[in-house]
Amino acid sequence: MSHRLISHSPDLKRLRDEGYEIEVKSAHLLVHSVPYVNSRREIALGTLVTPLDNLAGDRTTRPQTHVIYFAGEHPCDKEGNIIKGIQHSSGRITLAEGVEVDHSFSNKPSNGYADYYEKVTTYIGIIASQAQAINRAVTAKTFKVIDPTDPDIVFNYLDTNSSRAEIEAISAKLQNLKVAIIGLGGTGSYVLDFVAKTPVKEIHLFDEDKFLSHNAFRAPGAASIDTLRKQPKKVAYLHDLYSKMHKHIFPHEYHLTSSVLGELSGMNFVFICIDDGEAKKLIIEKLIGAAIPFVDVGIGINVVDGLLTGSARVTASTSKKNDHINKRISFIDGGVDDYNKNIQIAEINALNAALAVIKWKKLFGFYHDLDKEHHTVYEINTNKLVNDEAVP
Repeated sequence: MSHRLISHSPDLKRLRDEGYEIEVKSAHLLVHSVPYVNSRREIALGTLVTPLDNLAGDRTTRPQTHVIYFAGEHPCDKEGNIIKGIQHSSGRITLAEGVEVDHSFSNKPSNGYADYYEKVTTYIGIIASQAQAINRAVTAKTFKVIDPTDPDIVFNYLDTNSSRAEIEAISAKLQNLKVAIIGLGGTGSYVLDFVAKTPVKEIHLFDEDKFLSHNAFRAPGAASIDTLRKQPKKVAYLHDLYSKMHKHIFPHEYHLTSSVLGELSGMNFVFICIDDGEAKKLIIEKLIGAAIPFVDVGIGINVVDGLLTGSARVTASTSKKNDHINKRISFIDGGVDDYNKNIQIAEINALNAALAVIKWKKLFGFYHDLDKEHHTVYEINTNKLVNDEAVP
């Protein structure tokens, strides 16, 4: 991905071709071996780092921010005085896994930077010129080629959303997880929509049903009529859609039964998004026995005085708390209610999925979690979110 991004982006290609020691790591551009003067009037080498915060797929566009980062001592002028014209902030921070910096600099042209070439070379000119005043032979153009060190990323293009927000180190907490989603109906499909945008290692989809017209009205995106005429399996349709972004999505075109529950053994987390009470009971018993955390979701919708009302539920189970499962989750099949008859309520499906994914992210250290609740219910008519079953 790094080489493709560089070769497809004229500004990065120009930096490489002119001999700058560039590397793309975790949606950041690193320029190594930049000569600078430290406070002792010694020439040292540092690394400039800029987030690739405005990509169009595998190509760069105009940088979003004029601020740049630096790994090394604070650059000084030839007399050993800090270059105050670019001084911004100092303190070692982690921008992404393997990308640590010590300072940030600010030098904003009136119209911003046209591209990353202009941004990088402007800062290099300011910093390296002081080193060249001491030794004219020093240069940032080393013509050294750096092999890409990024692991095999799970996305087909860089996650610039996390890099722009500077939360890649937090997002990385999810990257080694294997996640299963059981049931790809309204809520399950939105769970996939959210999870596919995280760097989890694998996403496994379980559902044997077809993707039909009623599914299209409660799932993310917009299926074409040609797609609906083909009646694809849900997991096949959603795999094709989301594999455009995430490389490691695995469809399983069947329901989980006692004979195939072993497939969950390697999972780190499971989303249960089905109404089948008997199947749900088997799955939950398997997960609790294997100490695999999960969330079970549920929606109940009814008509009252010509208006829809009801609730959306998220119940979590972890090794720290699972004694509430039998009283909070029903193992009786959903039966016939207004939700089954009127399923075009995508916003409740999306909300149910969002609450489930937020709980998952809390459990793995992405979001702050004060209450550590394991059961949440959103009530439509009162607009209340009720938390319960907190870890003692």
